[in-house]
Amino acid sequence: MNSSDVNSCEIQDRPAWFAIYTNGKQEVRAFHNLQAWGLECFNPLVKEYRRNQFTGIASFVSRPLFPRYVFSRFNPRTLLHKVTFTRGIQRVVSFNGKPTAVDDEVIDFLQARVGDDGFINLTTPLKAGDKVRISEGPWRALEGIVERDVMPSERVMLLLTAIKFQGRLTIERDWLEKIA
Repeated sequence: MNSSDVNSCEIQDRPAWFAIYTNGKQEVRAFHNLQAWGLECFNPLVKEYRRNQFTGIASFVSRPLFPRYVFSRFNPRTLLHKVTFTRGIQRVVSFNGKPTAVDDEVIDFLQARVGDDGFINLTTPLKAGDKVRISEGPWRALEGIVERDVMPSERVMLLLTAIKFQGRLTIERDWLEKIA
């Protein structure tokens, strides 16, 4: 065993990002409680498009990117006990009984994808000519071609192609998946 293996077995004595496993549906509670301790926290959220099955009214709801997980930056040698017993938290993700740090690059990557609205943008940009498949709604499984470049939050104008039929359809961006 070399010296780096010995050091990896010890609890580190410097601040790092850690994944924290929360109680069910308590990501927001855990996030706010950790912030109350003065810790740097990150709770990546995404917007999900939903249509009410009874009224047909469309709306966006927020949900965690990683259900039951939040991230916090702290020194585990001094704050692990406090974090572990914070309301809303079950445990700090560990390996062999030692808290496992998340690489700063991973958190930086996720934080860089947070838009002005506070949500992570997971959609692949679409441009004119991209071939797509409709994954939601009454037109599910139909394929088409994007007619013009669009922003992730916009509705998309598609040129649908089917057997002996060609037509245009305006549809929610979130209902599309790009075909390679």
